[in-house]
Amino acid sequence: MKEEEFKRLLEKVTSFKGNHFHPLVWINGEPEIGKNVFVGAMSEINAKGAKVVIGDNCDIASFVAINCADSHKKTIGLIPSIERRNIVIENNVFIGSHSFVKGGAIIGHHSVIAAGTIVEGVQIPPYSLVIGNPMVIKEGYYLKKF
Repeated sequence: MKEEEFKRLLEKVTSFKGNHFHPLVWINGEPEIGKNVFVGAMSEINAKGAKVVIGDNCDIASFVAINCADSHKKTIGLIPSIERRNIVIENNVFIGSHSFVKGGAIIGHHSVIAAGTIVEGVQIPPYSLVIGNPMVIKEGYYLKKF
């Protein structure tokens, strides 16, 4: 099967919209994605119902979820609808494989999100290294001279 035929079939049987990243990247809603951005296979960008902005020169590895929606409080009956919060990823950000970026997150430029990190809905300063679950922010980590 040729690649274009595979892409058309995948769009037909899933909710994956065509994109220029990879046929197995799922983009939901209308995120604003800058120039020179890479998104690896099996990643998700969910901007349905909120604003998701990804700046220029970002590298988003495979198996990353960037998701503005949080349905857990609705599911257990605490609120009537899904919570949706904006996400901003500034320029020159690297997000490692198997990371999850929650609604409300603002990731400052020139920051690195380590593989497997759960990014909470908080503001992260530029040049930070963010690691783990629960996440730890090493502010200014990339301002040090190596």
